[in-house]
Amino acid sequence: MVNPNTIQKAYRELERDGWIYSIPGKGSFVAPRSKEPNIEAIAAVREQLVRLVKEARFLGVTNEQLWQWVREGEKEGENRDSTCGRDENV
Repeated sequence: MVNPNTIQKAYRELERDGWIYSIPGKGSFVAPRSKEPNIEAIAAVREQLVRLVKEARFLGVTNEQLWQWVREGEKEGENRDSTCGRDENV
């Protein structure tokens, strides 16, 4: 069983970080994405990706294997995008 205080804290943090918004008496909803790219988040992902590629190459992963993983990630992203609406009730 999860402590209700833990759930309330999680919802507060999600709302504070802009992932959800609440309407009193109606519930909490997934916040719409901004149309503008989040430059800081993209830079952080790029940095992580470069580090992971370097590590994979050091471990002997081929470029073809890396591209296969990228294609797998694209497919998984497409599947998730088609099944998740952005304005669904949380």
